[in-house]
Amino acid sequence: MNRRHFITTLGGAAAVTGIALDGCSRQDPKAADTAALGEIPTDKMEYRAGMHGEKVSLLGYGCMRWPTKTGGDAKSTNDIDQEAVNELVDFAMAHGVNYFDTSPAYCKGFSEESTGIALARHAREHYYIATKLSNFDPSTWSFEASKAMYERSMQRLRTDYFDFYLLHGIGMGGMENLHGRYLDNGVLDFLLAERTAGRIRNLGFSYHGDITCFDYLLSLHDKYHWDFVQIQMNYVDWHYAKEVNQRNTNAEYLYGELDKRGIPAVIMEPILGGRLASLNEGANMRLKQCEPQRSVASWSFRFCGTYPRVMTILSGMTYMEHLHDNLRSFAPFVPLQDNELAMLETIAHEFVHYPLVPCTACQYCMPCPYGLDIPGTFKHYNRCLNEGRVNDNPESEDYRRLRRQYLDSYSREVARERQADHCIGCGQCKIHCPQHIDIPAQMLRIDRFVESLRNNVE
Repeated sequence: MNRRHFITTLGGAAAVTGIALDGCSRQDPKAADTAALGEIPTDKMEYRAGMHGEKVSLLGYGCMRWPTKTGGDAKSTNDIDQEAVNELVDFAMAHGVNYFDTSPAYCKGFSEESTGIALARHAREHYYIATKLSNFDPSTWSFEASKAMYERSMQRLRTDYFDFYLLHGIGMGGMENLHGRYLDNGVLDFLLAERTAGRIRNLGFSYHGDITCFDYLLSLHDKYHWDFVQIQMNYVDWHYAKEVNQRNTNAEYLYGELDKRGIPAVIMEPILGGRLASLNEGANMRLKQCEPQRSVASWSFRFCGTYPRVMTILSGMTYMEHLHDNLRSFAPFVPLQDNELAMLETIAHEFVHYPLVPCTACQYCMPCPYGLDIPGTFKHYNRCLNEGRVNDNPESEDYRRLRRQYLDSYSREVARERQADHCIGCGQCKIHCPQHIDIPAQMLRIDRFVESLRNNVE
């Protein structure tokens, strides 16, 4: 079977259920917690070819979640824990990672500076820098403002050229925004000239939202000669992107359009903002039965890497343990077999029928003008749902225990003044969400659930 078409020939989830575990080791999943994994090799990283012969590490470092000294949001450059960032970058590079993806919008605008400091300590030829023209606000749509943003990125990243440069978030705001941000103001023409001059080595775009924009830019590939395109791809979005969010596009289509044009794909959201790193108990058990020594998250990375047009897979690794775990998935890299793809299709089918909030924790909705922790609230709710701790039936025998667990963990993880009940529904967050989540409605849904738990006191 051609694995590039995933398992469509198997006739859907019903057909794969019986073979989902075929060929798995079926070991005790608890063995993963005690397994001696050994040292991470420094010479086993998988590399993929760029459009111009670059050897790009299959694991790419997403620099949107650098650690802070307080553990909270960065409010200034000084809030970034630069020593920790340096250690993460050094360890990643020592183990073969050479692609670092940032943006003027990441870490409240401080990611590029911090990334530049860490990378400049290494020889320039040993790493690839990817950043973006993140001119989301209409005040930055003018040619002058966009050019100034481009030049600031070069200064902050301490470089005189970009290896990979992207039009950021194509599809957000539809064709009107695409024309306003890049086409009608001469900005794309400027970037094409910068590529000709060698100050941009590879020019591409990242896609969210309106598929018309994606199709339009690809239809002009013969004119623009896109060197790469960044898409959202994982084993849920492969076939079920619209079930997760009806404004998203199935990754099978996005990847297929790039593949038939020979355009390398850069993958974002391989674990859906962490939601595929910890599934419900049944799904976790199935994955652990197959590979006790692999994390649940590793399956998502291996899914993406199984497709040969994928050049690199981005992961925002805030902590060293995240980096260690991901390195084990790529050094060496082992592609998925057909029976493993079939199992993931079954899990994906189940996943989309779970009432999770489709938040990827990208932080574009932050800061909330009223101080709410929107990603934290959604993350807590989704995790409790996966763990079976969301129970709205007071008649069930475990209601009291689960009620207390949910409320206690909610209070620990999200400060009381930043919880969902403080949302006034202003909608400022909604217009910035690349997943097109109706954030006020989801906050209201969680608030009503929490309020029912708080009021149901015996």
